[in-house]
Amino acid sequence: MTAVTPDLAPIAAPAERAPPSLLRRLPTSPVAMVGLGLILFWVLLALFAPLLPLIPPNKQDLMALADPRPSAAHWLGADFKGRDILSRLIWGARTVLTVAPAAALAAYVVGCPLGLAAGYYGGKIDTLISRLSDIILSFPIIILYVILIANIGPSVLNIVLAVVVTAAPGIARIVRGLTLEQRHLDYVAAAQLRRESALYIMFVELLPNCRGPLITDFCLRVGYTIITIGILGFLGLGLPPPDPDWGTMVKEGTTMISVRPHMSLFPSIAIVSLILGFNLLADGVRELSLRE
Repeated sequence: MTAVTPDLAPIAAPAERAPPSLLRRLPTSPVAMVGLGLILFWVLLALFAPLLPLIPPNKQDLMALADPRPSAAHWLGADFKGRDILSRLIWGARTVLTVAPAAALAAYVVGCPLGLAAGYYGGKIDTLISRLSDIILSFPIIILYVILIANIGPSVLNIVLAVVVTAAPGIARIVRGLTLEQRHLDYVAAAQLRRESALYIMFVELLPNCRGPLITDFCLRVGYTIITIGILGFLGLGLPPPDPDWGTMVKEGTTMISVRPHMSLFPSIAIVSLILGFNLLADGVRELSLRE
């Protein structure tokens, strides 16, 4: 009788599951969810502004000129021209939430390739890009904004261009540092052995592995851009009137701040709440990235 020998073949270990993506882990961070809630609050108001029963943002109410305080007709009051502040805040959010992310994204489109090239190639390319970045970053950012906008004129496109010129060098520095950390790792060497092109290695291998710090920086940079738009509007270099602009609203309210503080208070609260939302979201993303 032949003995039956047991199958001694090694049992394959179950495949390790990939860690959940950053988006799926976002609800586990209370800080990120608070920030996301503040951002979504303004995003929803901006999206549904045409459907909400709002007074037209540029319509003047002659009755409100005599008493611009908050009332049943104007929940947050009226400005010095009799225009509804609530309506102007919500319609102004559409501009802020369009210009600020678009400007920050455009700065990343310019800054990321520069940083990847400087960190991956090194040598003269790194020296040239780093020196150009140092020259731009040596100027105070606000002064650069004022010089650029004062010379090319205030408009949405010019504000985006000014943000790109001032923010791209800082983004390039961040990407360069992350690239220097990653370029000697095994997955880059494996791609080089497969004879992948430099562009493939930089944009397909290196850049996705730097996503955590870059997403955090993007959220913070959108907040900085919102501050910049507000400052430019306060200095009279924001979006051309009569379009609602939060910074311009703050400036216009300062003429009557001692007797009608709500004219500057509510736009200031709007700016602070949106910036706080992006900062809290950035903090939450940073914590989740450190847990990976």
